[in-house]
Amino acid sequence: MGKVIGILSLKGGVGKTSSVVSLGAALASFGKKVLLVDANFSAPNLGIHLNVINPDKTIHHVLNGDIPVEEAIHNLESFDIIPASVYPKKEFDPLKLKDKIRPLRNKYDFILIDSSPSLNNETLATILSSDELFVVSTPDYSTLTMTLKAIALAKKRGTPISGLILNKVYNNKFELSIGEIERTSEVPVLAVIPHDLSVLKSQYYFIPSTFLKPKSDLSIEYKKLAACLSGEKYKPFRIKEIFQNISPKRQEVNRELFYISAF
Repeated sequence: MGKVIGILSLKGGVGKTSSVVSLGAALASFGKKVLLVDANFSAPNLGIHLNVINPDKTIHHVLNGDIPVEEAIHNLESFDIIPASVYPKKEFDPLKLKDKIRPLRNKYDFILIDSSPSLNNETLATILSSDELFVVSTPDYSTLTMTLKAIALAKKRGTPISGLILNKVYNNKFELSIGEIERTSEVPVLAVIPHDLSVLKSQYYFIPSTFLKPKSDLSIEYKKLAACLSGEKYKPFRIKEIFQNISPKRQEVNRELFYISAF
């Protein structure tokens, strides 16, 4: 049975949707069958990232009972997506999401849900639908504050938080350190994604960044996270990896601990 992973952030602009796309593409690169679901019902953009513009059948049609969930699936080259309607025409109940996607668990290895960045029933729908959660954050105080709210909400609902994806990292002294973020949030950082303009380029060409620049530091980090989640052993052949093995970074240690506990 496939695993449902919710990707959360209660602050816009942190790169949540691009993280969903990149992680989904990385999982697919290991031969996993992957489905991405846009649960940002009020302001969807997952489809826009992947050139699924103004689709006729979406998750909104599923939630309001117009179609079965299978009809809303759009097949892309490496993975599938269920987009959302930019302008839904009927009322819908976001909390039906869990029941609606349940039949798809047997068809996919991983279902990634792109949540709403708002503290409302849309985010709650993702939390209740997921087996585990990842929270996307950037290393600054304002985003960390909202990250803490997302973590508190998830803990209140009982859905386990597997880790943080620290995105848009410049590696400058004005940023919060991994240690500070982990001590404050009490959640391990499992991926540190460097700031990379190729993310904007990938959106322009409607190509996941992990496909556009597969050897970039950004892509390698997503692939390492994907390997950790899927039980794969991934060791890219790069000189810098040799030195990291000698003195591993915090996220490398966290991923190894996660891998051991899960597999």
